Formats: sequence, C-alpha cells, structure tokens
Amino acid sequence: MTTDTASALPPAPAQSKRPIGLLLVAAPVLLVIWLIIWPIISAVVQTLWVKTPEGSAFSIETYRFFFSDGYSLSNLSITLWTTGVCAILLLLVCLPIALYLRFSDSRVAGYVQSLAIFPMFVPSIILSFAFIRVLGPNGTADLLLNAVGMPKIRSPYLTPWGPVIGLVWDNIPLTVLILLSGLGSISNQAIEAARDVGAGKFALLWHIILPRISNSILVAISFAVLGIFSAFTLPYVLGPAAPEMMGPFMQRTFRELFEPQTAITQAVITFGFCIIFGLFYVRSVAKNQAA
Repeated sequence: MTTDTASALPPAPAQSKRPIGLLLVAAPVLLVIWLIIWPIISAVVQTLWVKTPEGSAFSIETYRFFFSDGYSLSNLSITLWTTGVCAILLLLVCLPIALYLRFSDSRVAGYVQSLAIFPMFVPSIILSFAFIRVLGPNGTADLLLNAVGMPKIRSPYLTPWGPVIGLVWDNIPLTVLILLSGLGSISNQAIEAARDVGAGKFALLWHIILPRISNSILVAISFAVLGIFSAFTLPYVLGPAAPEMMGPFMQRTFRELFEPQTAITQAVITFGFCIIFGLFYVRSVAKNQAA
C-alpha cells in the first residue's frame, strides 16, 4: 500500500468515542443498583434513623438489642457454626471428586460427574421431603435397620445436623464445577514433569495442584458461604425450632412477631457477615484479571 493510498483512508474512530459498550452494560448495572444496592443502603438507613415522638433521630438501639439478646446471639452462633461446618465438609467432599474428574479418563468419570451435578436440578423443598422420608423418624433407614434386628438411629432431622446435611448436598454441584474449572488450568505437562523428578501423589497435591487452585478454592468457598449463610428453605424445614438460622429467624421476626425494624436489623447484620466473603470473591476476580 502506497503512502498516497494510506493517506486517502478515513481515520480510525477513537475507542473513547464509542459508548456502545457502556450502553450495553448500563441496563444490568442500573438493575443491580435498583434491586440490590439501593435496598441495602435503604435498610442500613432505616436501622440507624429511627422514628421517635420528636421525629427521626440517629440511634443504634436496634443493633444494641441484637448483640445483647441471648436468643439473637444464639441464632447468629448456630448460623456461623452451620456455615463453617458446611464449608469444611464441602471442601472435603468436593475436592476429591474434582480431582478424580480432572485426571480420570475412564467412562465411570462421566457417571460420577452426572451424580455430582444432579443436586443442581433438585429443588430444595423436594430435597427436604426426600431427606425426611429417608433419615427422618420411622424413615427408610429406620425401617431397614429394624428389618435386620438393629436398633433405631437418632435422626438428624430437626437437629443442627439436619440443615448441614441438606446444605452440603445442595451445594455440591456448584463447588465441584468451580474446583473443576480451576483444575483445568493445570497442564498435564506440569504433572508429568513433577512425576519425572520423583514427586509422589501427596507432593503433587500439596506443591503443584493446591497452590494453583487456591483462588478457585476461595471462590468456591465464598459462593457456598454466601448461599448457606442466607439459606431459608432447608434450615426452616430440616432445622430445629430454636436456635434457628438467620434466614428463618428474619422471616419469623417479620411475619409472626410483626417487628420489621428488628427484622431489617437482622438482615443488615447478615449482610455484614456475607460481604466479608463477597470481598474475598471480588479480590480473587481482580487478582485473576491482573495476572
């Protein structure tokens, strides 16, 4: 191309003068601001500016009541306990499954993957009903044990372990998929090179695999914790009446006790705990994009 021809071409439009990209993301961003961010700000303001006979005034009385009320603190404690136990169990259950699916070429791996993802297609209310029919009092497990002359089992139904079992089973698909995505970034050449220098299975896992999927583990645990901390259906159906997790606690405070101000305070406190893990996820995404 000659110099005259090149000079005859129209100049390329500047990227900064193309707002099409911003217009495409404007609608979902505004929707997030309207449906999520604004309600959060509104809830925080409602809990800090309370109505008094003299008008609205700044007050932290609702938070002071929550953190001085024994029943509220026990509900928060059981929620933190359930979330922590579920996160540990999910990692212990899902990491071996993801490792097997990543490094296995057998036909069985396809069936294992199907079973691991299957809970994603089962609604929580149906899972709760199935759990009650199998492990509840006089359920299938009890009937089978009685048939062979063994004593009845103590059912986890309506105990703190009931929601744990249900929530772990319900969060297996997402956790496995995120871990499997992280394992996909580990090349077979890196594994073979480590084996060539004498690395065993434990050394491969500890020095090669885990460091490379640390972000995926953090993202998987963050997603699981965010879902478990605010879960409602499984803790409501399978959990004990007292103490109860924050989801059923908020619903009962709002609908049965008719205390919307207290329920909003519980929601803000729940959001405060969840945002910590949300920041972990944002940090992990920013770190991956910067790499």
